[in-house]
Amino acid sequence: MASLMTNAIPEVLKHTKQSGKDDATPYIEEYNTFYEHGCESVEDRERRQSEKGKEMISSFYNLVSDFYEYGWAQSFHFAYLQKNEPFACGLQRYEYVLPMRMKVQPDSHLLDLGCGIGGPLRNIAKFARCKVTGVTISEYQVTRGNQIIKEDNLQQQCNIVYGDFLKLPFDDCSFDGVYAIESTCHTMLKSTVYSEAYRVLKPGCFFAGYEWCVTSKYDPNNEKHRQVKFNIEEGNGLPDTATTEEVLEGLKDAGFELVDAYDLAEFLEIPWYSPLSATFTLNGFRHTRLGHYVTHLSVNFLEKLGIIPRGSAQVSKLLMNAARDLVEGGKLGIYTPMYFFVAKRPN
Repeated sequence: MASLMTNAIPEVLKHTKQSGKDDATPYIEEYNTFYEHGCESVEDRERRQSEKGKEMISSFYNLVSDFYEYGWAQSFHFAYLQKNEPFACGLQRYEYVLPMRMKVQPDSHLLDLGCGIGGPLRNIAKFARCKVTGVTISEYQVTRGNQIIKEDNLQQQCNIVYGDFLKLPFDDCSFDGVYAIESTCHTMLKSTVYSEAYRVLKPGCFFAGYEWCVTSKYDPNNEKHRQVKFNIEEGNGLPDTATTEEVLEGLKDAGFELVDAYDLAEFLEIPWYSPLSATFTLNGFRHTRLGHYVTHLSVNFLEKLGIIPRGSAQVSKLLMNAARDLVEGGKLGIYTPMYFFVAKRPN
């Protein structure tokens, strides 16, 4: 067990120490207040969608980005997985679908809404031979993402800027394509965020993405369903979760012509939540339940030694619970992180 703990030490957590976040506890305590009244609280849901809620989401990603990068990958999303393939291959294929369906041409300029630390935008820029600008509400992700871009010598193709995708800091008709990978789940204002995508998109070009949604199997009158949905939201910094109908209505309200839409989860041979519930494998240990637990022990140990910020263990526990609840939602069939859509701004 000692050797496993050593191997599980997340080196990237040292970035938080270097960036001056020596105590994450106040941020965690404030974050918890947005979910303190449980799944029936309309008041809490409204707070999560407010300006204060945006600050909460920013703080959330400042706290969890290093954990995501260590325990998952530099692409913060799920994937279409096939048997006997590396996890990274599934992540990349999931990303490559977007420029293909958007008919991206070389030297096009794309916008990534809610780009994280830029794993997808770097992969897409290299794959499609295009430029990609990413926007994120997390200042830490801007710094970390641009650091990786520089390390990969991709400054001519990629950059990340700070901004809110509900009010994008770009001129009208600036981009040849816009996409969002499991990011606009952080707002229920679908018409607003999609309208911003429409505004900055050139006429005749495409907007595509993957949305987190409750499925048609979700029963709002089922207490277990409501609790699992709330737990997922609490563990992932979500204000609420849209239905697929709300996503389509938001695209329509924004002025888009719908090209295609479907829940990719319905077509998978390997369930989307498998990496969170997998049994022990050498390549995927960090994704397993045991891997989560060993990492959590390591974080506790490092926090006590003062190597990583205070409160890191609380963040680790939050993410362990989030993984558990996503698996539960997936097994019940009431939740999907991969409702796929392609829409076009008319000429």
